[in-house]
Amino acid sequence: MIKTLSIIIPAYNEEKTINQILDKVIAVNLGEISKEIIIVNDCSNDRTKDIIETYIKDHSSENIRLINQEVNQGKGAALHKGILNATGEYLIIQDADLEYDPNEFMDLLQPVLKANADVVYGSRFMGSNPHRILFFWHTIGNRFLTSLSNIFTNLNLSDMETCYKLMRTEIVQKFNLKEKRFGFEPEITAKLSRVPKIKIYEVGISYYGRTYEEGKKINWKDGFKAIYCIFKYNLFSRK
Repeated sequence: MIKTLSIIIPAYNEEKTINQILDKVIAVNLGEISKEIIIVNDCSNDRTKDIIETYIKDHSSENIRLINQEVNQGKGAALHKGILNATGEYLIIQDADLEYDPNEFMDLLQPVLKANADVVYGSRFMGSNPHRILFFWHTIGNRFLTSLSNIFTNLNLSDMETCYKLMRTEIVQKFNLKEKRFGFEPEITAKLSRVPKIKIYEVGISYYGRTYEEGKKINWKDGFKAIYCIFKYNLFSRK
């Protein structure tokens, strides 16, 4: 049974969207499941921190916590901090931009509620939900990285690089997570795949991607880092 869902939001220079995403998260109806919102501010150098603090004061009835990193360490490091502080039976990762729709939390929870899933990935390449048309080579890159990861993990995921990963908290808190930036995705996938008898599901989700002008941060260098991490955490560093 799931009583609380911990929603981990890493944020770096998201002053333009952080209020909007928090409004969306709060508005989501999870029925009898309560929400714990953990925002990890990765030493933003814009007004992100001040905006979040004001938001928390204005929404004191909501279960929202802000954790501030003293130096910028990367998205992965922010996620490590959020995961360690999560108290819900399950946690989900929510980017601070508007690329992913929190209204689909219940879609991701269905395999948990119906089949006692341990992990649910939200795939941008499945289903008929809306997908913004943007970068051809990003799509090719994502599919390549997912296929390469699948070769080693023996999973049949369609979107390893997705933000939306809903995971049983007690499982992921046992991992010694190391990747501080965008290597988090292949690392966590490799480590989840080795958990005995783990139940991993995948559901289709929407995707409202951003351009670089709109604030997208990942680039081709992160793709090469992901390839390195796929080999590292599947072959050489398995703990």
